[in-house]
Amino acid sequence: PFNCFASYSRATELFYSLNEGLPAGVLIGSLARDLRLPTAVGQHPAASQPPLSFTLASRGLGGQYVQLDNHSGDLHTSAVEIDREALCMESSEATIIGGEAAVSSSSPSSESCLLLLDVLVLPQEYFRLVKVKIAIRDVNDNAPHFPVPHICLSVPENSPVNTRLAIEHPALDPDVGTNSVQTYRLRENYGVFTLDVEENESGERTPYLIVMGALDRETREEYVTVIVAEDGGTPPLVGSATLTIGISDINDNCPQFNDSQLNITLYGNSSLGSHVTTACAVDLDLGSNAQITYSYSQKVSQPSRELFHLDESTGAITLSSKIDGDTPRHHRLIILGNGPGCIPAVITVLVTIIKVMMRPPEVVPRFIANEVEGVVYLKELEPINTPIAFFTIKDPDEKYKVNCYLDGDGPFRLSPYKPYNNEYLLETTKPLDYETQQLYEISVVAWNSEGFHVNKIIKVQILDDNDNSPVFSQQLIELSIEENNVPNAFLTKLHATDADSGERGWVSYFLGPDAPSYFALDKTTGVLTVSTQLDREEKEKYRYTVKAVDSGFPPRESIATVTITVLDKNDNSPRFINKDFSFFVPENFPGFGEIGVISVTDADAGQNGWVALSVLNGSDIFVIDTGKGVLRAKVSLDREQQSSYVLWIEAVDGGDPALSSTAKITILLLDINDNPPLVLFPQSNMSYLLVLPSTLPGSPITEVYAVDKDTGMNAVIAYSIIGRRGPRPESFSIDPKTGNITLEESLMQNDYGLYRLLVKVSDHGYPEPLHSTVMVNLFVNDTVSNESYIESLLRREPDISIEEKQPQISVEPTHKKIEPASCMPTLIALSVISLGSIALVTGMGIYICLRKEKKHHRADENLEVQIPLNGRINLHMLEKKPVEISNI
Repeated sequence: PFNCFASYSRATELFYSLNEGLPAGVLIGSLARDLRLPTAVGQHPAASQPPLSFTLASRGLGGQYVQLDNHSGDLHTSAVEIDREALCMESSEATIIGGEAAVSSSSPSSESCLLLLDVLVLPQEYFRLVKVKIAIRDVNDNAPHFPVPHICLSVPENSPVNTRLAIEHPALDPDVGTNSVQTYRLRENYGVFTLDVEENESGERTPYLIVMGALDRETREEYVTVIVAEDGGTPPLVGSATLTIGISDINDNCPQFNDSQLNITLYGNSSLGSHVTTACAVDLDLGSNAQITYSYSQKVSQPSRELFHLDESTGAITLSSKIDGDTPRHHRLIILGNGPGCIPAVITVLVTIIKVMMRPPEVVPRFIANEVEGVVYLKELEPINTPIAFFTIKDPDEKYKVNCYLDGDGPFRLSPYKPYNNEYLLETTKPLDYETQQLYEISVVAWNSEGFHVNKIIKVQILDDNDNSPVFSQQLIELSIEENNVPNAFLTKLHATDADSGERGWVSYFLGPDAPSYFALDKTTGVLTVSTQLDREEKEKYRYTVKAVDSGFPPRESIATVTITVLDKNDNSPRFINKDFSFFVPENFPGFGEIGVISVTDADAGQNGWVALSVLNGSDIFVIDTGKGVLRAKVSLDREQQSSYVLWIEAVDGGDPALSSTAKITILLLDINDNPPLVLFPQSNMSYLLVLPSTLPGSPITEVYAVDKDTGMNAVIAYSIIGRRGPRPESFSIDPKTGNITLEESLMQNDYGLYRLLVKVSDHGYPEPLHSTVMVNLFVNDTVSNESYIESLLRREPDISIEEKQPQISVEPTHKKIEPASCMPTLIALSVISLGSIALVTGMGIYICLRKEKKHHRADENLEVQIPLNGRINLHMLEKKPVEISNI
């Protein structure tokens, strides 16, 4: 196979194509594969033969766009991007000379743009020269563009419909084929134009402007639109230029006079060359089409032609001959306005000559005030009767009487100046005011007896003085601003006007001395600002003065007053007078009674300062009056159930958003004496205790233990024996403080028996102490041999006399007793005696019955459990309240 390949021609051509603008590394083609060299089909040369290599014959123009793999023969695009429009310029033609790589193209419009490369294949056994042709395909990467940004086209106004005019500067597009310019359009056609495109044999497209409607230069002489060129790419690209269509004039209008006749009066003493009138015609065309020449009609008489000269270019008529007594008084001048290709326009001028046989009077002014070129300058502050000028009146013929008077409005007077004749003085009659009127035009008229008059016009210019002060648009400027404003906040712009002119009317603005330093007023613009934040709670109203000063000399000023109201914002939370409130209330206080007043304030105003109070906790028991801040309890309170309450009160204002604060309320209940002492031991009036006769005097026997739910002096308990019964009842005593019962004297044999002590347990409450009673039963004997007998004694109604003696305890009372001694002990004693009698009779009956059945029930249990009064009981199991003496 190698010998066969070697026998082929040593020159080979390969053809490839690719798009322009591709990035580096895109595969163009594989030379080894396309040449069918052994490496392309897996055949390898013998080991003794060298490997194939591929080399560009020259790194010329085309070599910079490609990269050739020397071993594989793969051809790729290089980092230099291929631009078909830059590579293939018009009329560029290159050929391979001496193996140089070149580029070939016939024209930019041609789609054929070739990149030519020469590649050498080695070694010698496979040597060949390969000519590689790469066709560069066009992509739509260029938009159409016009060579000039502004295209001008002229169209005659008489162009008929469908007139076609070529646009000399068509759009250019370097792209080829459908990517080049395909269509044109007008962005605005005004209803009278459209575009058409013609393509020649070479494929170039030329736009044509087509007239679609009637044109009239006198109606509109120019149309400005935009011409848009669009290529055929996807998506299409466009370019545009301004197209100005000028409508050229044709001679379609003729001259015309505005009037058909003019009436002119001419005095007989008019000098040669005096202007009589001008006959002016108008032609709406332009240039030479509008050129007008003026001439007399053949009907104009020769004397009139000689007396009046007509300028054929301007139409001006002037006096060309002197008027004398033979000159006709009436002349009829028929003037023709001639235009190119037009019927002449006609106007008639009737001239009437008034013959004058005298010379007019003369007015000679001599100015006193400052006068420049006929204008007199007076200051507005000049006094009354300020002289302006003298006027001397002369009659050239010296045979006619001449009168002189002043014609025109204004504060002026013209009067004869005595004792001279024909001398008149012009002076002011009133003060002058520049702001009312700046310029006066008056006329001094001289009139002779023949009715001939002459005027001398005088202009009087009033000069401004600084006689006006600035005037504020408002003398009282009322402003408002919300507090907490941003720094340098705008308040208002002051405005003052000054009627004076020039610098005298320039106004500057200043703050008065009473203005706070944090207000600023721009001197030139009058803008009033505040540099700091305002606080309504600190100051709600500001009032100060401002000045407007003009720039005159001396300067004049005016003063206005500024009032600023600082509007409230909700920037203050409600504030309690105290953060912790404490109220002391006696228990059993009636429901909805006034516990106390919660004082709260809010520095804000209006709705922002309205405060609503509410109870955050304990609202089921307590309620607060929002308006007055009165705290009340819905129910009566019991100190023994709860001695204190801690509430949290919230105050919320009426702002948006609302602000709030809280306060702590402590309610302490004061005790009242509403609980009598409660006897815990002994537990029953029917219990008893055995006391041995051998008990030594001073020995404790038992105790009475009681508690009181109240506090303070209401809970201080005193014990006393108010009733006794027994063989020798005075043998026992009770400690008023502790309730301990002790034996005072030794017991004898005849002291045996049952002792019953009625103990009164009383508190020291105010205003009335409360008490309870309990019966302490003591059985003095060596032993209990007959329990039934003792029980029968206990069941009898006690016949115990009540002692009136009150217990004495060395405790300072908290309240002084005001009421007299109560009769309650007497009533109790009588009740006890009555009950005791009844119980005694009942007890005796029961005792007899029990004695009869004693032998049958000896072994039975007693009816009540016997409680030894001197027995040890665990008093810690009871709820003992320590006695507290409060100084509340």
